[in-house]
Amino acid sequence: MILFGESLNVISTVIGKEFKEADPAKRNPEPIQKEVVKQKEAGMDYIDINLGPAKKFGTELMPWVVNVVQEAVPGMPLLLDSSNIDAIEAGLKVCKPADKPHIVNSIMARKERYEAMVPMAAKYEADFVALMWGPDGLPRDENERAALAVELLYYANEAGIPNEKIWVDGIVTPVNIQQQQCMSLLNFQMMLEDMAPGSKSTCGLSNISNGPPEHLRGILNRTYMVMLEKYGMASVISDPLDTKLTAIAKGERQDIVDLIYGMMDGNEPNIASLEKEMQDYAKTYKVIMGETLYSDSWLEI
Repeated sequence: MILFGESLNVISTVIGKEFKEADPAKRNPEPIQKEVVKQKEAGMDYIDINLGPAKKFGTELMPWVVNVVQEAVPGMPLLLDSSNIDAIEAGLKVCKPADKPHIVNSIMARKERYEAMVPMAAKYEADFVALMWGPDGLPRDENERAALAVELLYYANEAGIPNEKIWVDGIVTPVNIQQQQCMSLLNFQMMLEDMAPGSKSTCGLSNISNGPPEHLRGILNRTYMVMLEKYGMASVISDPLDTKLTAIAKGERQDIVDLIYGMMDGNEPNIASLEKEMQDYAKTYKVIMGETLYSDSWLEI
């Protein structure tokens, strides 16, 4: 599993203030550089630079951040993330060659967005994340996701971008309020290879645990990552601080993978006979699948 480090963003309590400082002379690159070095050492494969809206001075800020990051981790590929299209292009202009293509994160399945951004990605030979957020917002099910994917990928192909440079994001939603959507994304993920051969996939993994108590977030994220990977998910936007998730992603916890894959294949374990850690993963799988109604106490039942 490829990991996109998610902690370099405008809402970070550690480095967010540097992203909000309008005067370049007052910005301190040191906390940003320390953060990205830690992310690389923690096993992240890409760095996601998320400036948020960046409406006021994004076109100046994005290239500054890109240069600061590249100085600290030369050769590491970047994701440029902002709703400000001009800011993303300003960042692409200063991106240096890396081990893999840099990625525009993301291009929505909305005509006004993809018509502006797909040619930009092609111009700078960047990959891009195709976000299945359409004119009506979040798709209702896997079929609506598929229709949006066909529309956006067809446009990109016509613009000269092959599927191999596209990372499809079907959108993860919080399990505590949209339990059925978790299954819908799994169904869409199963369809993707036949529908868009050669494309890759990604997701904002931690969205599934956005809302549940903090102590439950990690196991939700890890369990869902394994489930998505079984159906071909190539990468996730990941919390670099979750060393357990990184270990699973890098193939160091095959026992957890085997348990979850087995349950997905219909092999129901005797949960009472499992060790506590494995019981928790089995119970979490059932919550995500909708076999158990979500509650904040599912691990205690």
